[in-house]
Amino acid sequence: MSKPSLLLLAAGMGSRYGGLKQIDSFGPNGESILDYSIYDALAAGFEKFIFIIREEIRADFESFFEGKFPAGTEVHYVAQKLTDIPEGYAVHPDRVKPWGTAHAVYAARAVIDEPVAVVNADDYYGRESLEMIYGYLSKLKTSDPQHMCMVSYELGNTLSDHGTVNRGVCGLSPEGHLVSITERKAIGKEDDVISCRDDDGQQIIFTPDTLVSMNMFGLTRLFLDRTEEMLSAFLSQGAGQLKSELYIPQVVTDLIGSRKMVMDVLTSPSEWFGVTYQDDKPIVQEKISRLVSAGKYPADLWA
Repeated sequence: MSKPSLLLLAAGMGSRYGGLKQIDSFGPNGESILDYSIYDALAAGFEKFIFIIREEIRADFESFFEGKFPAGTEVHYVAQKLTDIPEGYAVHPDRVKPWGTAHAVYAARAVIDEPVAVVNADDYYGRESLEMIYGYLSKLKTSDPQHMCMVSYELGNTLSDHGTVNRGVCGLSPEGHLVSITERKAIGKEDDVISCRDDDGQQIIFTPDTLVSMNMFGLTRLFLDRTEEMLSAFLSQGAGQLKSELYIPQVVTDLIGSRKMVMDVLTSPSEWFGVTYQDDKPIVQEKISRLVSAGKYPADLWA
């Protein structure tokens, strides 16, 4: 067994938010959402952190988090680069968009030897969720990379009041293992009805307790190996020349379909929230303020 690490996906461009939301101020003393995830992760037992960033924001991140980690904590800043792809492939000269979340994890392959928990930098997951995934990964044997996990949330607790959202809707086996993640786009709530449209324009209605993926996965080295194979196929087919991406759920679905992996689904009791639009910011600030007032966090997180 080896202690799991935490990988934080922070390379997003924030086009819908209009800025670098990963280290924007949400707490009473300028804390980012990432600060709270790190604080909770340290309390859960994590001692190794891997930030996936863009090279142009490296200095901002290193400055922002300087002095916040306890002595002995292992911290890596890994740039997700367009040129970091399997040999024999070239990047379209007009390509700007990153290759996606699966590639972001793949970018950290040189510093990952242990099971790794993956979270988004702009989402609040809650301490219970991080304790849950740390506990699961800590019990994995390195000789058994086929077992992985995902922390799920109820759809009704993950919607935005200021626009639609994309969510991975989970399909589960009777044993509670993940069977599929179906990406549903533009999910919104109107007159208490949560729904979206499929590719044919037909309305799909969801119940509030529908389980969805919020990109919180517990992965092993097997995931990295399969991602490299899928990246090669992805590029061979001419996909992703300008905007297409390879996502974590695509690799997960492939591993499940080929019976190479069993993914346990853990359902979090934590509150989840995140920022997609600038209008989400005051809502997140209010939620964090309430958590501080309730005593879950000190007013000055790193004092």
